[in-house]
Amino acid sequence: MTQAKEGGASIRLLLVDDHQLVRDGLKARLGDLDDIVVLGEAANAEDALAAAERLQPDLALVDVGLPGMNGIELTSAFAASFPALRVLILSMYDSRGYVQSAMRAGARGYVLKDAPSAEIIAAIRAVAAGGVYLSSALTAALSGPPVESSLLTEREKEVLILIAQGASNKRVAQKLDVSVRTVETHRLNLRRKLGIETAAGLANYAIKRGWIEE
Repeated sequence: MTQAKEGGASIRLLLVDDHQLVRDGLKARLGDLDDIVVLGEAANAEDALAAAERLQPDLALVDVGLPGMNGIELTSAFAASFPALRVLILSMYDSRGYVQSAMRAGARGYVLKDAPSAEIIAAIRAVAAGGVYLSSALTAALSGPPVESSLLTEREKEVLILIAQGASNKRVAQKLDVSVRTVETHRLNLRRKLGIETAAGLANYAIKRGWIEE
């Protein structure tokens, strides 16, 4: 755990990523800075919530792809339990759907994992200061039209509806006469296009569009 350096006030940071290598790399880079202190780290949402309660950080740097409760769901949980805690999403996904879902959940920024370290640091400082930060690489994704169902293929829509109705991957594969791996690929595409990871989220999406009944 990084200790505070002498001098001015520091940004008290919680790192949340399920990859130890990523956390170690971030701690090594941020450890050279006078204005950012890594208070703690977590590999999953449950540990992150416990750490936030214990450490009371100013900002959480959160990966989207956490096991169990994902980073967007964790952001919502942070907003409910720790309204003063600012969240900056650090993600490998550059889709409009993910960005919109994260910001709706309460994130104050979204930066890509492959961004230069200087940009990640700038994002931390901007969000900690009360601003909003979106990675410069997201400009193209956010300047286009909203993601809508017209961007889904017919098969993706079929998969979405079946999952929304409670079907497992195996059952979807049987219904559509495809392999389970194919269904998993369609589910990955749905996540990338819509920024929705859970079956409940897909059900809500389908209900709003009249594809299934509530």
